[in-house]
Amino acid sequence: MTDGRNDGVVGSKSFTAVAINCAAKAGEWIKTKLGAYASLTIKSSTSDLVTEVDKGSEKLIRRLILTHFPDHAFLGEEGVEAGAAASRKALEDMQEEEYLWIVDPIDGTTNFVHGFPFFVVSIALAYKGEVIVGVVYDPSRDELFVAEKGKGAYVHGNRMQVSKETSLSDSLIATGFPADQQMALPINLKGVQALAPQVRNLRVAGSAALHLAYVAAGRLSGFWEIGLSSWDMAAGTLLVQESGGHVSDTSGIGYHLGVRNVVATNGLLHDELVAALGKAGATG
Repeated sequence: MTDGRNDGVVGSKSFTAVAINCAAKAGEWIKTKLGAYASLTIKSSTSDLVTEVDKGSEKLIRRLILTHFPDHAFLGEEGVEAGAAASRKALEDMQEEEYLWIVDPIDGTTNFVHGFPFFVVSIALAYKGEVIVGVVYDPSRDELFVAEKGKGAYVHGNRMQVSKETSLSDSLIATGFPADQQMALPINLKGVQALAPQVRNLRVAGSAALHLAYVAAGRLSGFWEIGLSSWDMAAGTLLVQESGGHVSDTSGIGYHLGVRNVVATNGLLHDELVAALGKAGATG
């Protein structure tokens, strides 16, 4: 971060340290609630769930961030109505903010509800529309993925690097089953049907943020999904980029906060994956 206003600190407070602290505290609290949530609400579809734990996690993160940076803006999933139109508008309303925290308090709520240990806390900070800090914390494995723009990405304190596969035939690719069952899900399923015979295997584990972190760590060759929101992927995209990978929309245009249909890869097979999705009519 070379810009004088964008050097990772305000006074003596580090953006990244605050993000890590928030993610760790929220993640540990979430873990204590596993199997013990009290309420479950369906949002846009039967696979789009929210519990009081999601809301409590977001409240905790928001309070901690605004204690340190009271002038910063905050965009959290649970503060926005369900649906694509609402998430687009929420981001548009924040686009003029200098510093914007983008938070998914539990990415993988369906997994959390069922006790399937693949859910994370995702926290990103954007400066003038560009993500400069990304933190994804997996409390089940106590894995903390951290990236700062221009400074690399790390897990367990070790520098991450994307995988080396050069073709789809050698790749392990992840995707998701979108909550939007009318529009996004059928499109994504076209991609699943087309790609399954072309790749080594597919994975669908239910957390876009953690899939992106796994691309960054070299555990996946790539990931795509239709109909995501900024909080699903803002932190994860920086992890991928800072690990040497590439992120774009499904047509191959570079990533920005408004992207909803995303492709993230090790970079070596990016064009091939984009082309396969395009040929299948699975770009959204």
